[in-house]
Amino acid sequence: MNPSIFKAYDVRGIYPQDIDEAAAYAIGRAAVAELGAQKLAVGRDARDSGPALHAALIHGILDAGCAVVDLGMITTPMLYFASWHLEDVDGAIAVTASHNPPEYNGIKICRKNVVQVGGDSGLTAIRDRAIALLDDPVFAVPDNVTTLPNHAQLATADINTPYQDYVASFAHFGTKKFHVVIDAANTMGVLDVPIYEKFADNIKITTLYCDLDHAYEAHEANPLKAETLDELREKVVEVGASLGVAYDGDADRIGFVDERGDIIPMDLITGLLARIILADHPGATILYDLRSSQAVKEVIEEAGGVAEECRVGGPFIRDHMRRTGALLAGEISGHYYFHTNRTGELPTYAAFLLLNLMATTGTNISALVADLRRYHKIPETNSTVDNPDAVIAHLKEHYSDGALDERDGIKISYWDAPAGQRWWFSVRTSNTEPVMRLNLEADTEELMRAKRDEVLSIIRN
Repeated sequence: MNPSIFKAYDVRGIYPQDIDEAAAYAIGRAAVAELGAQKLAVGRDARDSGPALHAALIHGILDAGCAVVDLGMITTPMLYFASWHLEDVDGAIAVTASHNPPEYNGIKICRKNVVQVGGDSGLTAIRDRAIALLDDPVFAVPDNVTTLPNHAQLATADINTPYQDYVASFAHFGTKKFHVVIDAANTMGVLDVPIYEKFADNIKITTLYCDLDHAYEAHEANPLKAETLDELREKVVEVGASLGVAYDGDADRIGFVDERGDIIPMDLITGLLARIILADHPGATILYDLRSSQAVKEVIEEAGGVAEECRVGGPFIRDHMRRTGALLAGEISGHYYFHTNRTGELPTYAAFLLLNLMATTGTNISALVADLRRYHKIPETNSTVDNPDAVIAHLKEHYSDGALDERDGIKISYWDAPAGQRWWFSVRTSNTEPVMRLNLEADTEELMRAKRDEVLSIIRN
């Protein structure tokens, strides 16, 4: 097992050189010890390596004296749903590598009620326990670890049906008719398609790459990358659809395309969702990640909500939501966290909230989001650098007259300048890739372009 597979939020590596059945078995045993669990729900995604790693993980959990509820093939939002919907489990674990290519696999872990296990909240300890086990000279992986055992403490449960029914319960379409194009990139978003199909009187569905018989045989399942949405954009325009939706590899992120084929920025979706939620819950707290457009904060406050900026990353956001009682949190990567899933992502619920708003207002999605397109923001831009700390220090010195926030990398703002001269930028080192990420926004396109080039020249030189 390669220790570097333990990331800030989960476990990910290439199968079998970085993560194999022995690693999954050891992680299963280590997770039980660290969580103090008596029963865990376990599922997997559709990768070819999934069944063997899933079986090995279950073996390890059982051998540690913990009962298992096998959920079979699931999305990550289903995992989080299971962690609170199944009353007698102490947590849930999925074998998945999210949107990574099919040669990868990994493991996501959460405690009861979607308390995510990250680097500082148990994952590092699980790594150390697993490494110690694998280094033990008397340790041996049991025979037949790649097949599910016949074990008294192993049960199965269908989480798909209650999950689908739960999400469907939030649909309020009336007599409105929609045409929705769904692109799942032949990955786990396929499991959410039946939720849309429950509303055949309201929703006509066109699918792109919604076939798990050919899992991962499509474009990259990452709607944050604009190029992965090209076919969806074309199809939306071709069929005259009301909305296009794209899921990432484990279906915990979602991207949207309007009826004109234009990509809706993911941070602006946070603002639109906030408006919808605040209409029913005035005064509620809404979180937006520190890379989001300034328009998001403005919209939340205009709708009577309490807007709080949060740092990037699931474990931090879920903790922030619990501390503040926030009903929604949004990241510019397409993660939308909801109180109604105990801080877990619920992407099809987000899609249904948008459809509900379109139904009640009779307004196209492009018009609903138009008011949020107030400023000029660059797409998140990555740079590979040799010395990230030196880059951060240089930026802090160069822009020492701006308002500095160091909660997550750095964010330096000049938003208190006169209108037309306002701008801000954030730079942070990725927790999942060896790059630095730049986000930047300004009042005008001219100022945005000038400041983008200026900041990038410092980062890259």
